[in-house]
Amino acid sequence: MNQNEYKFRLGSLFVGGLMALASVASTGCQSDISGQTLPSPYYLSDDLQYFPAGPEFKLSNEAAAMQRFEAEAAGAEELPAP
Repeated sequence: MNQNEYKFRLGSLFVGGLMALASVASTGCQSDISGQTLPSPYYLSDDLQYFPAGPEFKLSNEAAAMQRFEAEAAGAEELPAP
């Protein structure tokens, strides 16, 4: 086997290996990209998840606790809990 034939075979094996790796990596997997679950072969039978919207003001419990604390510190009546 001469030098050129050896390089050709090595290059062919390398390209074939890359093609095999690409075909394995691009088929039939369920992947999670940017928070989206993209389809798998079983996407028709997967369960759906629904997350309802939360409160507009994210710190509502903390704000209510601060109001109760300030009311107690001022000696006023305690505000009702939310």
